[in-house]
Amino acid sequence: MPLGPFTLVAIYLTAWWIVLFMILPIGMNSQVDEPPTDGSQWGAPKNPNLKKKFITTTWVSAIVWAVIVGVIWAGIIPVPEIDPARLPAL
Repeated sequence: MPLGPFTLVAIYLTAWWIVLFMILPIGMNSQVDEPPTDGSQWGAPKNPNLKKKFITTTWVSAIVWAVIVGVIWAGIIPVPEIDPARLPAL
């Protein structure tokens, strides 16, 4: 297995953040063109649905993670072996 547990978690977290930024703008509507009276900004959405977007991000990024790990395990994208004996001393 070319990937350790730390690498698998790092790939998932990276995929999660990328998918989050892809999902955040979906379904966003600005407030009405009238000035907001509740102290919010003009461009702030009335209902951002963050819980729904976080749940969607989690399962979509799990699918993306599975595809990435499958591609690496299949050998389509090779992961170079790192020989600790050849690393420079710190």
